[in-house]
Amino acid sequence: MNNQSPKIESCRAALVANGFEVFVAADPAQAKQIFFEQIFPPLKDGLISWGDSMTMEATGLLDALLADPQLNLLKTFDPTAERGEIMERRRQALLADLFLTGSNAVTLDGKLVNLDMIGNRTAAIAFGPKKVVLFIGRNKIVPDLVAAFDRVRNVAAPKNAKRHNMPTPCASTGRCHDCSSPQRICNAWTILDKCFPKERIKVVLIDDDLGL
Repeated sequence: MNNQSPKIESCRAALVANGFEVFVAADPAQAKQIFFEQIFPPLKDGLISWGDSMTMEATGLLDALLADPQLNLLKTFDPTAERGEIMERRRQALLADLFLTGSNAVTLDGKLVNLDMIGNRTAAIAFGPKKVVLFIGRNKIVPDLVAAFDRVRNVAAPKNAKRHNMPTPCASTGRCHDCSSPQRICNAWTILDKCFPKERIKVVLIDDDLGL
């Protein structure tokens, strides 16, 4: 992509230097096109699963995957399945050939920062699935780790708690209280300084404000 913003280009270059494979899209539609044309073809025959990501959903690629009966999809958000079954599927997703999700924050020096309630998404990003694809809007790009922690605690987490109808203090006030609520969604952090093995994780940076 030409003419991307200096922030996008700086983040892209840093991620590449840290071993991630990076693609840049102008908007969600182009992100979907990049995925299906450049990333997906050699990976489509394996087991595919995904974690919660509004950014990924905004591209429309998940609907396209679900519409293809030939794909081997492991659905970890099936509303017809009981909680025990969903948890077992999330365990199985750690052995997927391809795992798709987003990121809570990415720093300008190319570090990925994520926070989970039960850790299935953060774990899968760090280890397990053979390949991981992350879809990240420009609003997730922050200067450094301090800003990343602040963004996750006081922007992403409160909005996600409210979105999932969790009765946590942050869902009411919009800021972190470092609570001890049984419904606390902030439990499992991951910070990826580098990608190992190199290019195991593919990042699609989208020059648009997407997700939480």
